[in-house]
Amino acid sequence: MANIALGFCMRFVFGQLPSAEQLLMGLERRSAKHCNPGDHWLDEVCRDWLEGFGTRDIGFLELCAKFDSIEVWIDPQPNDQLVLVWLLDLLRPYKEITTKLSLVHTDDSVADYAAESVAKWKLPAFEVADDHLVMASRAWRAYRAETPKSCFDLLMTDLMIFPRLRSALIALLEELPDKVTGLGASEMDMLGCVNEGHTDPKYISEARWYRDVFEEGEASDALIALAEHSAPPVLLGDPAFDNEDRYFGRSEWRVTLTELGRSLVAREDDLWRHNPIKRWWGGTELTNERLWRWDRETRLLIAP
Repeated sequence: MANIALGFCMRFVFGQLPSAEQLLMGLERRSAKHCNPGDHWLDEVCRDWLEGFGTRDIGFLELCAKFDSIEVWIDPQPNDQLVLVWLLDLLRPYKEITTKLSLVHTDDSVADYAAESVAKWKLPAFEVADDHLVMASRAWRAYRAETPKSCFDLLMTDLMIFPRLRSALIALLEELPDKVTGLGASEMDMLGCVNEGHTDPKYISEARWYRDVFEEGEASDALIALAEHSAPPVLLGDPAFDNEDRYFGRSEWRVTLTELGRSLVAREDDLWRHNPIKRWWGGTELTNERLWRWDRETRLLIAP
């Protein structure tokens, strides 16, 4: 289907976002600045994948210049939609590249299928126009903003130019603290999973995949974070082990709900009434003083 096929491994849905400078540095030609694993955009690429077109030290823009056409295949998951709008916003000033770009929107994760199967897909490719670049810049700025309001406002606009973006934004907004419990949707699902009798922390994290927001490592970090509150909704075991030991099975203890956890499952309490909050949603730092909430029943954003 192509001379080469490469994937982007950036993750934007969990934790504090990298700065614009960090993201740009990651796409530059490899240098002494790329001293840690994952610093360079080609760190996960096999050496022979670029054969004939460069080495694993090449910069992203330099590689793009070698081709007459470039297709961007976009999976429907929220993180992939964020990578799309970030990438188009980044490339917007480079007309010599954007004029070569086409978008292919998939209905599932391409990596879940054999290459021979994907090669038989007949998905339409849409040439990138100025409207794509303008909307991508708006969406990326909204997600990086200091409050979620701009993302909420995007839902009030026509987003069909990116057919999966609306559902992605809704899924992301669902991860904001709930109006009643103060938990994101995936966190509530984790507590519900424990309430149903599941005690294996790995299963509880893996079961979150159906929301398609967090990958397993991010879900495990979220579960560990819940257990580390001063008034935790879950316990991961014996205090003689740290939470990471318990999660990865270096302890035989399993996840259990506390009284607070049971109250949260019943939607009768608020986690942040008992604990300080300091976590990130996009460019928004959530604190007890500025706790943006999402009403899942009416899909309204509630200001602090």
